[in-house]
Amino acid sequence: MKYNIPRGTFDILPEDSYKWQFLQDSFRKMATCFGYEEITTPIFEVAELFERSSGESSDVVQKEMYRFQDKKGREFALRPEGTAPVVRSYVENHLDKLSSRTKLFYLGPMFRYDRPQAGRYRQFYQYGIEFIGSNNPYYDAEVIAVAFLWLNKLGLNNLRLEINSVGCPDCSAVYDKALQEYYRPFLPKLCPDCVKRLETNPRRLLDCKVPSCIEFRKNAPSQMDYLDEPCKKHFSAVCDYLQAMNIPYTINPRIVRGLDYYTNTAFEIIYEGLGAQNSLVGGGRYNGLVEQIGGKSIPAIGFAGGFERLLLALEEEKIELIPPSKPDAYLVCVGDNTRLQILPYLNALRTKGLIVDYDPDKSSLKAQLKSAASSGAKYAIIIGENELATKTVNLKNLQTGEQIAIPMDEEYTINKMKN
Repeated sequence: MKYNIPRGTFDILPEDSYKWQFLQDSFRKMATCFGYEEITTPIFEVAELFERSSGESSDVVQKEMYRFQDKKGREFALRPEGTAPVVRSYVENHLDKLSSRTKLFYLGPMFRYDRPQAGRYRQFYQYGIEFIGSNNPYYDAEVIAVAFLWLNKLGLNNLRLEINSVGCPDCSAVYDKALQEYYRPFLPKLCPDCVKRLETNPRRLLDCKVPSCIEFRKNAPSQMDYLDEPCKKHFSAVCDYLQAMNIPYTINPRIVRGLDYYTNTAFEIIYEGLGAQNSLVGGGRYNGLVEQIGGKSIPAIGFAGGFERLLLALEEEKIELIPPSKPDAYLVCVGDNTRLQILPYLNALRTKGLIVDYDPDKSSLKAQLKSAASSGAKYAIIIGENELATKTVNLKNLQTGEQIAIPMDEEYTINKMKN
């Protein structure tokens, strides 16, 4: 029987894996430069964690979460996003005792039952940042800077940073009432999801993708008009910090995040060339989440982005990532008696960091040298019975044809190749 990959998933084949490795390593370096440390959480958690953090009325919980019961009947879920697990770990492991400000980043797969399309999958890979410990608006700008500067460093030019404030619980409650009053006359024309959202989470109407609902939101009231003074001051300071960092931005009062835990700053980094699925990064503040899932009242902010859309953006701008390294050397073995005896030397070269190709299925000198040339290796290391007897190897430069005899010593071989 032939088996096919589940819908909405994909294999990362060897020909593409170096791109993923490059991006992950690059993100790690950028996050580390800003003082962030890596954290890894399980790919499944108790389902209640996401119900409490994301909101029971959110699309993630209602429609997209992969749930399952274990053999004891306990409810678990594959993680649909990375923030709640990181905050759970922060609370459970008392990371606040190590420092008043905690800087974390993560990489890994997430899962949502969604309609697969370009840049959107049911298993997708995210990178993310979580800063926990301060409400200083500088950290809003710093978190944004990690994402924006990294994407810019990769070579992406068609980026647009959009920012908004969704307010605090007090002023957002007033705004929710204003949205309900605005949308109520259109209730018969709203999509079924938005009819439910109007009572449970009216701000989600601003993010609906149904064409008729998009039309109604054009004249909807703006959250910016309902911010209280502390929220206005915080948002203004974030903008000042971004200007000081020379990070361009656009204020978009329609930005709402798909999860209920966001407060104050919300932002997205848009790539212009990807059509409808054009958001590379999304994030914002979640000052109430730590307390909501059992910790102290500690402010926090973060973001997440998907590698799949990022790769599409890089392809759109024809940005080539660094390909995998070619072999440093190709080991040519001549004579049946040498095949076992050269293995300690071969493994010693590899454990010292040298990329050495070797094919025991090829026996003739001519065939092995042909493979050595086609492998892209700079050197061929040729060993026959005479070389074994004298404990030497022939080092051949495949670009110049020059060949010299050197001692069969891995350190000497590596130094000679480097010089």
